[in-house]
Amino acid sequence: MIKIKTGAVMALGLLAFFNARAADWPMHRGGPQLQGVAEMNAPAKAELAWTFTAGKPVKGSAAIAQKRVYFGDDAGIVHALDLLTGKELWTFKTESSIEATPLIFEGVVFIGSSDANLYALDAATGTLKWKYTTGDKILGGANHAKNPSGEGEWILVGSYDASLHCVDAATGKVIWTHATDNFINGTPALFSTGEIVFGGCDAAIHVLQLKDGSELRQIDSQAYIASSVAIIDGIGYVGNYGNVVQAFNPTSGEIVWKYRDRNFPYYSSAALTKDRLLIGARDKQLHCLDRATGKDIWKFATRGPVDSSPVICGDAVIVGSEDGRLYCVNLADGKERWAYEIGAPVTSSPAVADGRIVVGSDDGNVYCFGK
Repeated sequence: MIKIKTGAVMALGLLAFFNARAADWPMHRGGPQLQGVAEMNAPAKAELAWTFTAGKPVKGSAAIAQKRVYFGDDAGIVHALDLLTGKELWTFKTESSIEATPLIFEGVVFIGSSDANLYALDAATGTLKWKYTTGDKILGGANHAKNPSGEGEWILVGSYDASLHCVDAATGKVIWTHATDNFINGTPALFSTGEIVFGGCDAAIHVLQLKDGSELRQIDSQAYIASSVAIIDGIGYVGNYGNVVQAFNPTSGEIVWKYRDRNFPYYSSAALTKDRLLIGARDKQLHCLDRATGKDIWKFATRGPVDSSPVICGDAVIVGSEDGRLYCVNLADGKERWAYEIGAPVTSSPAVADGRIVVGSDDGNVYCFGK
């Protein structure tokens, strides 16, 4: 376990927050530890509830909160839809394309754009509350944390300006920035004890202190990282462009295990259960590993690269592929349960909540499955 550095009160508050469960999918990978696990079971078959036409490719993943769906598209437009009907409720235009997953927190949509800005929008109306400018595009989703030294909430987001930014959620004023040696593409993960962990295109896994952004340690990944770190039980898991999936201890800096199958990189982020790890790869496969040892359990072959990050839904896994399909496979043995032919690459990751599966496609549509 990571030692508490900011006091027992903060730790208890964070633990209560992490242990709380909700039906929403309010951010990238579902929650601050980026585990990619939904509360609902996967449907027995693919039943299309609605389709929404954005008009431009939807490469980023959606967020779901309070029966609303939020996502951005290649035209730089943020959309808010009714989850049950797919009816558009509002839009907000940024100045460039959006690949970042929105963060929905305390009635506000926090979303980055390739125009280098992080936007805070009223979740009900889409009204701009503030925007914060970084030095380059923002492709990863934001995370959030309570101010460890007092009142208020902080928003954490990486940028292609090679820095992780911490800003005040209410005002957008900068709290601190932490510079790295290359782009930050993924979403930072947050341990329940307050440490921040993320990988970068500098081939390093960074572990920071929340209170001031100071670096506690770097772990050499030996290849650049474009995905997000997933964490559970004090261990982090991430794939890299060196064709390796790694488990690491952020406290000691030790690499616990490495998994290499074929010479294809990992852009997908991992999904975690108590004993398994699921991750897509550009070898056109979904890989299931033993979480403790990194040993291969099964592989599921698609017909295209799997940059989409899988979501675990009970005894099944939902994932998209660049072959133009959304797949549901058994968690136990990797056998296909169903597949839905979208017909255009699916690089975004599913958002799963309230009986629905929502995923975007390069065809400019968002698809919602479920009764």
